[in-house]
Amino acid sequence: MYAIVEIAGQQFKVEKDQKVFVHRLATEEGKTVSFDNVLLIGDGDKFTLGAPAIDGAQVGAKVLSHLKGDKVIVFKKKRRKGYRVKNGHRQALTEIIIESIVASGATKADKTVKAKPAKAEKPAKAEKAAPVKEAKEVEPKKTAKKEVEVSENLVTRAEHRAEDANVEINIDKVLHSIGTALKADADDLKLINGIGPVYEEKLNELGIYTFEQISKLKAADREELSAIDGITREKIETEEWVKQAKALLKDKK
Repeated sequence: MYAIVEIAGQQFKVEKDQKVFVHRLATEEGKTVSFDNVLLIGDGDKFTLGAPAIDGAQVGAKVLSHLKGDKVIVFKKKRRKGYRVKNGHRQALTEIIIESIVASGATKADKTVKAKPAKAEKPAKAEKAAPVKEAKEVEPKKTAKKEVEVSENLVTRAEHRAEDANVEINIDKVLHSIGTALKADADDLKLINGIGPVYEEKLNELGIYTFEQISKLKAADREELSAIDGITREKIETEEWVKQAKALLKDKK
């Protein structure tokens, strides 16, 4: 009599007193084990086929030893890639001997599952009230105003020259229109064609230091600056101070 039985995921054709090497079983050495998933039983010319297993059929065996199989070398290589991997493997096996083949009437062993003891419920922890943070008074930020470094003596001199020419000059009005700047942020105004060291000094005396200020000169501002010796509205417009200042300011950024 022989049987085809599934053991540890593999199918084997076994007979009584036959030794078989199967994948590692959890059963200890010297103990018996039974396999219920019998697919076919043959006895001479007669055989019984399961669908998929035969009800009541069973194969009994005894565990002889646990061991490892022969080493298998696994080598991988990819041409022209410099890729080579070599690994060795020894399969964990169990040697068993078939003691009995039962065609019918065998009872399956009941798999009893031990109930886990119920865990004692822990008393719920009282939720701690989140501490209320006192709102801090936000002090308004103090905005620092840029101090305009304009020499009073120099402005007075420009105003005196304007009075001699019977022309009024309002430098505060001009600075309000074009904005103020610090001497530390001064640009090289001599880069503007038409402004030399003398004109640069005169503009600085009035508080005009940067290209941005000159780029904002309007018609009324140019008229006010005409009170300065040598600087006229026609000179500013003809030499295109505003256009040059805008170009220099763009390159500066």
